[in-house]
Amino acid sequence: MTEDELERALRETLAGRVAAPQPLAADPAAVALRRARRSGRRRALTGLALAGVATVLVTAGMAQLGEPGGNRGTPTVVLGDPRGFSPAPLSTATAPSPGPVRAELDLILGSRLETSGGEQQELTNVGPVERAQRLPDAGGWLMTSATPAGRTLWWLPPNGTPPQVLLAGADAVAVAANGRQVSWRDGPKLHAAGLVGGQLIAANETPAPAGAEPVGFAGDAVLIRQPGRSGFATWSRTAGARPGPTAPNVLAVYGELPDGRVVGLVTAGRPGRPCVALLDPARGLTPVRTGCGPELAVDGLGAISWDQRWLLLNGAGRAALLVDLRTLGATVTAHPAGPAVVAGVAWTAAGVAMHVDATGGLVRVRPDRVLDGERPTASTIDGVAPGDRPVVVADAGA
Repeated sequence: MTEDELERALRETLAGRVAAPQPLAADPAAVALRRARRSGRRRALTGLALAGVATVLVTAGMAQLGEPGGNRGTPTVVLGDPRGFSPAPLSTATAPSPGPVRAELDLILGSRLETSGGEQQELTNVGPVERAQRLPDAGGWLMTSATPAGRTLWWLPPNGTPPQVLLAGADAVAVAANGRQVSWRDGPKLHAAGLVGGQLIAANETPAPAGAEPVGFAGDAVLIRQPGRSGFATWSRTAGARPGPTAPNVLAVYGELPDGRVVGLVTAGRPGRPCVALLDPARGLTPVRTGCGPELAVDGLGAISWDQRWLLLNGAGRAALLVDLRTLGATVTAHPAGPAVVAGVAWTAAGVAMHVDATGGLVRVRPDRVLDGERPTASTIDGVAPGDRPVVVADAGA
């Protein structure tokens, strides 16, 4: 029934009930209809108001939920009569408590390997580890340990299986920085081989000069340290090759540059002080650039960064020094860099040098901060047993 039909029926009904012949001063039907219309309008307006409140509250809630950088607590949206409602502030999400601080590189703590990602693995039967490094392409780890029978080279596969022996009873072992070559001395001979998939391949050997030991690589050439301070020589791995002549003025070597030159120390000037030099292995480690300046230790402890800019080594005062190789010229400017190095130095791909000091603490050397005057200090490493010295694992994939 339409509104007009309803109005007409109501008028007829009310008119039939009225006895007076005079027309009514006020039309009861019209009054009733007006009241009904006003009541309907009030109900409609009230409904629209409530709907508007709900819409505003929901919209505000959606804005809070989607606001970038805002509080990440779950907002509360109230639909209904808000009288007496005092909204509580949204809860602020608390940052998770930081876990144990991990080194940027893997560490060997006693008989346990702890990776920079937090994984741990027991090194069963390996014994005290002297040096360790990751292999490229997730190929596992190489570790050298000392035993009464000599040095043992271990390969730790990446699949969690126990370490495997690659060499045992060697007098000395050297591994290339890229983890792809190994050289060792066994009795009267020097040996060298490639390393692929945890196996030594294409081995070569040559008679070893008395007391000589392999200490590293320059390309495919093995760097050999003569006994005492008698200098260094190179040995090409080609079949039948013999070690080249000894360079008696070379005191230490620290690493290889991309162009094949080697960073080392040589005696120069008077009275033959140690100076930083770039050496040419193709010409018997002849110095091609030499820079002198600070008093330097000749212990050979140190390493160059992966970008070949920085050399961290010890000064004669038993404290570490940082040298910028890009400014190497007639003089060398060295910056104090914290406690002395007592074992190997490992650089991260981000350019941070890490080593362990005499107290067994972990030292981080950040070149930019050293240039700003910071003096690195050692941090205590949790989980190290008394008498154990942590070993920083070099990263061949940096």
